[in-house]
Order: sequence, then structure tokens, then C-alpha cells
Amino acid sequence: MLATLGDLVDDIVVRVDGPINIASDTPSIISRRRGGSAANVAAVAASLGRPVRFLGQVGADPIGTTLVAELADAGVDARFVRRRGSTGSIVVLVDEHGERTMLTDRRTCSALDEPDRSWLDEVTTLHVPLYSLFEGPTAATARTLIEWAGDSGIAVSLDLSSTALMATHGVATTRNLVAELAPTVVFANRPEADLFGSTHLPATSIVVVKDGDRPAMLTTPAAFTTEGPNAGSATGSTVMIPAIGIADLTDSTGAGDAFASGFLTSRNWATQPVEACVHAHRAAHRLLTSPTR
Repeated sequence: MLATLGDLVDDIVVRVDGPINIASDTPSIISRRRGGSAANVAAVAASLGRPVRFLGQVGADPIGTTLVAELADAGVDARFVRRRGSTGSIVVLVDEHGERTMLTDRRTCSALDEPDRSWLDEVTTLHVPLYSLFEGPTAATARTLIEWAGDSGIAVSLDLSSTALMATHGVATTRNLVAELAPTVVFANRPEADLFGSTHLPATSIVVVKDGDRPAMLTTPAAFTTEGPNAGSATGSTVMIPAIGIADLTDSTGAGDAFASGFLTSRNWATQPVEACVHAHRAAHRLLTSPTR
């Protein structure tokens, strides 16, 4: 089972066809949907038919009730979701090129405390976005769960998530944190990897750098060994895994989360990461071309 730890929020998506008219009106298309990086990863995993659990805190309000119900209806194990405070929200500004700018208000998402070891029952991989490691009680909870995961032989996945987050808390601090946590796999997009610094990415981790519609860069540890028919395909090396192009992309929201979910739900991803990257690209493509987006 895959478990994701992090945010479940109300996404308010605003699409514009051109520049925003400051201090005046700008025509747009506005919609709402379930959001939060960890929740997105969980939902995609469930859609791929994999057992998945979401761990987090959402508001004790009608919006929170709806979000948890939607996640459960999607096939995610949401029985451990904590209900306190008010639900967070994110305004996602999507420009004419499909690029996103996010205005975040995490609210109760950052206040998850008192972790329980039962949250990791049956879990084989724990996925944690960087968002969950820097703010409020959730940060201590995330570190505790990662420590418990290590003690139990559970693989740990970490997504660097945000250049703004790294810049706010300090790149050096982020590097030290990642080194301390020693995750099994690290995900980053190209700007995040550039800010973090490629030479500082953990040498003992599988590292996957996503780059939009360009190939993803997969780096495996020097001591890495594979098993099965793809043995040796990426042993202690860096390889590029082609993406699946999409014409006229209008909204890239959730693509990185879908990629991570596709990777982590690929069977034997820890020993066959090349195959997992191919699976990841397919999952992202499936989400981006879904008619329900």
C-alpha cells in the first residue's frame, strides 16, 4: 500500500486568456476541485487500481466533509483523516500557456499532530511532499512518520514541491533536511532541481527530475542494482526517459503529482525505476488529457 501525507484542500482554479488587468476586470473561467499535492497523488493511485491511504488534517466544516467524501469515493483509504479547524484553500491562476501560479492558505493542513503508528499499517511506501515538512505541527508529524517508516523498512518518497518554499526556508536548510531524511526516491521538477543544486541531490537516493513535455532525468545511486528483465538498465547512472507530448496544453495542474503517483504505483519501482518512469509519464498524460479536467 502507498500512503501519502500532506494537504487536502479546496482548489479554486482561475483560467485567463491573457494578462490580468490590475485594479480592473479580467474575463476568466473559474472552477473548484479537490486539491493538495498529497491528496492528488493518492487520488491518481486509486484511479490506477492501487491500494492507497491518505494521511492529513482537514477542516471540521462542510467543505472538509465534501473533500474527504470525494477522496473516499475515489477509492482512497481516508479513515485516518483528522477533522479539526477550517479547511485550507488554494487559488490556482492558470495563464494562456497552461502555466500555474498558486496562492496558498493551508489552514488546518499544517496542524496535524499526535501521529499514530497504525497509520502505517500495511504501508510499503510513504510519500511526503516538502510542504508537509516545514510548517506547524504537521512538520514534526511528518518527520516522526518518516522515522517510523525507516524503522519498519518502508520506502520513503519525497517531492521537493516548490522553489518558493525552498527559498523561504533556505536552500541550505532544505538540503540538510533532505540529507537527514535519506529518502528512497526524490522527485523534483527542473526549476526545483536547479535551485536545490544537482550536486546536492542525495547520492543514495533514486532521483527523478521532471521537465514538462521534455524527457525526465532519472539518476540512480552508484551502488544501485536491479533485478529482472531490465537489470542493469540504469545501474549507477543517469538516463533520460521521454515524456508523452500533448498539443495545446491548457492546464498543467496536478501533472507532477500524477507523475509521482504513476512512478510509485509501478510494480517494483525501487528495482526497476526506468519502467516506473515510463509508467509515470503515462499517468501524467492520462490526467492531463482527461475529459473531466
